[in-house]
Amino acid sequence: MAYTVFARKYRSQTFDDVVGQDPIAQTLKNAIKTERVAHAYLFTGTRGVGKTTMARILAKSLNCLSAKQPTAEPCCKCDSCVAVNLGDDIDVIEIDGASNRGIDNIRELRDNAVYRPARSRFKIYIIDEVHMLTTEAFNALLKILEEPPSHVKFIFATTEPNKVLPTIQSRCQRFDFRNISPSQIAEQLKFILDQEGIRYKDDLILPLAKMANGSMRDALSLLDRLVSTGTETLTVELLEEYLGCPNSEKVCELVSAIGDQNAAGTLAAAGELLNSGLSEVQIADALVEYMRDLMVVKTAGRTSDLLILTEQQKKRAEQLAEKFDIAGLVYSITALEKLRWSLKNSDTARPLLEAAVIRLAMSEHFLNIDQLLLQSPGAADKKKVTSSPNTASNTQNQRRMPVESTFHSSQIPDVESIKNNWQDILSVVRQRLGPGTAGLLACAQPVQFENGILSLEFGPSSAIQKNMCESNGRVEQIESVLREHWGTGLKVVLQVSERQAEAGDRPAQARTRSERQNEILNDPAVKTVLMGLDATITNIEDV
Repeated sequence: MAYTVFARKYRSQTFDDVVGQDPIAQTLKNAIKTERVAHAYLFTGTRGVGKTTMARILAKSLNCLSAKQPTAEPCCKCDSCVAVNLGDDIDVIEIDGASNRGIDNIRELRDNAVYRPARSRFKIYIIDEVHMLTTEAFNALLKILEEPPSHVKFIFATTEPNKVLPTIQSRCQRFDFRNISPSQIAEQLKFILDQEGIRYKDDLILPLAKMANGSMRDALSLLDRLVSTGTETLTVELLEEYLGCPNSEKVCELVSAIGDQNAAGTLAAAGELLNSGLSEVQIADALVEYMRDLMVVKTAGRTSDLLILTEQQKKRAEQLAEKFDIAGLVYSITALEKLRWSLKNSDTARPLLEAAVIRLAMSEHFLNIDQLLLQSPGAADKKKVTSSPNTASNTQNQRRMPVESTFHSSQIPDVESIKNNWQDILSVVRQRLGPGTAGLLACAQPVQFENGILSLEFGPSSAIQKNMCESNGRVEQIESVLREHWGTGLKVVLQVSERQAEAGDRPAQARTRSERQNEILNDPAVKTVLMGLDATITNIEDV
């Protein structure tokens, strides 16, 4: 007896059997029960999500011979239902739009549609890949779609609805089939394996379901390939050996090396993946997928439904996520996504990939915008004022109180001690929060400390640094560091000097747009950013 692949053997037979398309199935069932079946339907969605299967089920429901009228629960045993399943029913005509796309084919269809069905209630035309029809063929369909005979129903299926003429779409009821979730695919795979009596390891199911990319047919085809290997027990190693799935442990090692900023380890881990037979594009895709999981862990936690991982994998992802911040993960994902397009068309794909992963691993060594701003003349002047007074260095060290005795003391400090030890405070902030935050804070001076509120004042040329210091939760991070070292509740308030407020607010309305733009272009911080990024300003908008 001929072998039947899983995709055909376990094809859904009723509306209730369809996986992942419950809203569409329920709508069609209600339409049949209330006798509101449209004369034309357009089913859209990616491959393998159930468009043609749903069309056949609808055809069986309309023409089932065991019922006196259309039924939402076809028997799947009568001659009509069996013939529809086999694709050779005389009254349910399935047409491939790719090979029958011309106007002559549609004219023939239109001429035959006027004749009543041979034995069923309706003559049903199922046109798959309808977007392949020519414009002339679409135009030939218009009239019969607008005023079809009462015994004719049309069901169109397509993966590219944007190529279907709007005049055709307006004459159809459109249903958009969504991608099937990995969890739903995994449940169906388990059901089929149990039905077939095939042994498998539990950790195989989720990776296999994710490889299908939302397509049930692809998942069943992949499962067929695994079963064909003849292995008694299906394992996740078979995915790596026969289906090209990246080794999850090696991907974890690569991500871990990136998180540790270990350039040598990153190169070695990438080399291991390449030597296992994976292409550079597959490695980039694996990194994007894994870093996406880490991003979800950082933002929503390991218990989030957005994570399609086993418990052991979730625990490992939670550990690796500690090595990254959300901004770094977002940057890495976008950078890798841009990289994969270059890898596809490059003759030097391996060096490109290796350079990219090293760039991610050594991201801390590259100059960012915060550091560029620190090189602005305004920031430099401020640092001179705070760190280089006109006294000898030994006198300065004698006057400044040691960091161990003041900054790390549990005693509540006063504003004078904070001023005297401001550079030491900045050093600790730099160690805890990085050079960017410390550099922005270096543009300010402590001016007051009362009732647990520390007021820091930015000078006239440091307005941009103040705004950046207030963004991305930096103020809260600074407060946390100071509370930890002083052992007391504390709130940080940022402000500009009175000279800055008076000079900035009063002329704002009187200045012309040209004057305001010139002021922006001459701002030291803006000049520094433009020079450091080799950038050019294309537009300035008032906000």
